[in-house]
Amino acid sequence: MPELTLVPQPLTRERFAPYGDVVETSGDRSNVMNDLRFERFHDLCKIDFDKGGRPCISIARCKSASALPYRIDIVERHPLGSQAFVPLTPFQMMVVVAPPLASVEASDLVAFVTNGRQGINYHRGTWHMPLIAFEEGQQFLIVDYTGDEANCDVHSLDEVVTLLEA
Repeated sequence: MPELTLVPQPLTRERFAPYGDVVETSGDRSNVMNDLRFERFHDLCKIDFDKGGRPCISIARCKSASALPYRIDIVERHPLGSQAFVPLTPFQMMVVVAPPLASVEASDLVAFVTNGRQGINYHRGTWHMPLIAFEEGQQFLIVDYTGDEANCDVHSLDEVVTLLEA
């Protein structure tokens, strides 16, 4: 059987809609604030949390860079809440997702590449590869669920998928 490979397509709101939200500044969602000194890009994603938990804001810093091609053998999902990753400086990120169904197969995966100024918010239950970065020190603002219950399901794929350059 030939190896399954993924070539990422450019991330757009329309393409990513089945899996989550694209977090980006665009004129259609802005308004002014603070005596017109700032432009605010408001309500960029749907934060969705289960009762019993609360939103948590964190920062993740890459300690070990990844390289392409990248082999994916597991995916994860968060059944109790959405999960957002927003780069704190401009850099491209790779996003690999599958629909928020009860189970996932390697053939369900699709890949996206950001334009360097976009973040993403996974809908609750969306399967995705674990976070990777291509340079040490790259940082992400994370908005996700925290609570007493575990919120991460990990699934081993039926076959390894190789993520290639766009």
